[in-house]
Amino acid sequence: MDEIRNYVKERYAKAIRNASSCRGAPGCCSGAGSADIFSMTKGNYESEVLEKTPEQMADQSFGCGNPIAEANIRPGETVLDLGSGAGLDLFLASEAVGSRGKVIGLDMTDEMLSTAAENLKDLENVALVKGYIEEMPLEDNSVDVVISNCVINLSPDKEKVLKEAFRVLRPGGRFCVSDTVFLRPVTERAVKNLAAWSGCISGALLEKEYGEKMQEAGFEQVDIRRGKIYAVPDALASMAFPELTAEERSEINGALAGAVITGKKPVSGR
Repeated sequence: MDEIRNYVKERYAKAIRNASSCRGAPGCCSGAGSADIFSMTKGNYESEVLEKTPEQMADQSFGCGNPIAEANIRPGETVLDLGSGAGLDLFLASEAVGSRGKVIGLDMTDEMLSTAAENLKDLENVALVKGYIEEMPLEDNSVDVVISNCVINLSPDKEKVLKEAFRVLRPGGRFCVSDTVFLRPVTERAVKNLAAWSGCISGALLEKEYGEKMQEAGFEQVDIRRGKIYAVPDALASMAFPELTAEERSEINGALAGAVITGKKPVSGR
């Protein structure tokens, strides 16, 4: 686990240092090559939403969706963002919970935390915490909503992440994350080639498997709603992945999607 954590830390630290761009920094959701074939980070937020945020924040977001749009965050709630990065979703959640609410950003990368601290320095209802999403340094039953944006797929122990999310949620609390999922099985060789373009692919689960792990962690009303399905036409795939066979390239096309995964901790949950 430490080896994977260190790899992810290094890549995201490099990403935030490199002029707030993920390009050239394998391990992030956008492309690591000369072109981003999936455009995972693009178009996830309405322009009117981004206009409210500090100017550089949109470029510092390496997510694959917009969990805030689906989380139905209410004034006065406590929100936890897993792998909060430079703070875009923290900023938006801060606005949603208002002065009576609280937003907690949990991240393991020092560079991300320091960037978020600068971006969010004027917000009194946001707290940044250093730690791992597999070992959340929060009390049981302490938050109303857990959000995350294309981070859980990077964890080497997703079962533990989901169990931890369940633990820190209050009874009746909500889980709403954006993440990547495979829609059908693909070969290990194809996954490794895709992972060279995006770290948010190498650890992606099958859609059905993600739902099963959510239920095993204790969540009810689990729903996985597909968003972008990432098409890779053969003409593009043959240039991006020349070592793959035509059959393997066909396997990749449309096999991966961004999704919103939601669930609820039962009111009687402990």
